[in-house]
Amino acid sequence: MYIQLLLINNIYFLLIKSTLIDMTINNPIFIFALITVIWFIPGIIVRRLNELNQIKKKEKVQSDAIKKLYPKDKD
Repeated sequence: MYIQLLLINNIYFLLIKSTLIDMTINNPIFIFALITVIWFIPGIIVRRLNELNQIKKKEKVQSDAIKKLYPKDKD
């Protein structure tokens, strides 16, 4: 009895799984959105990392320029 119930649930799960996979893979709008996300996410991440590096570099150059203008006293 328990094994039959388990088999029915397993078959039902496989049917739902295959139906959902067919509905998503064969949907051109879903595939377009998925490819777009996969295409743009790495570019956004790299751009933000480069922006942070440029800001740090700019702050370091500015700090060095200020140190040259106001050297420390030798007391």
